[in-house]
Amino acid sequence: MDKPFDQIHISDLQFRCIIGIDPPERKDKQDVVVNLTLYADLRRACGSDQIQDTVDYKIIKQQIVAMGESSSYFLIEALAGRVAEICLTHAKVDRVRVLVEKPSALRFARTVGVEIERTRGDLEA
Repeated sequence: MDKPFDQIHISDLQFRCIIGIDPPERKDKQDVVVNLTLYADLRRACGSDQIQDTVDYKIIKQQIVAMGESSSYFLIEALAGRVAEICLTHAKVDRVRVLVEKPSALRFARTVGVEIERTRGDLEA
C-alpha cells in the first residue's frame, strides 16, 4: 500500500539568530520565521490516539529553536538545510518542506524567504 500524503504544519515559528553576510548582520541577532510541512504516515495515530504513533512536533520545535538560537549562518539557505536535517532525523518524517524567512532582509519588502523540500533519501545520501 502506498504511503498517504499526511501533513503536519508548524506555522510562523520565530527565533533570533546571527544570519547574513554583512558586518552588522554578523553582530546582532535578527528575527527569523520558519514554516514547516512534515510529511508522515499518520494512519496509526489516527486510530490509536497515542503520541508514540505520530510525529512529536513539540520535540522538533524545541530542537529547531535550540539550534537556531545558537547558530551563526551566512545564508538562510544553509539554515533551511539544517532545519530540514533536524526534521528528517525523526523516524516518522518521510519528507519535509521548509520555508525560512528573514523579515529584515530587504528595505521595502515585508520579508525574503527560501523554501526547500527534502526527503529521508536526501539525508541518507
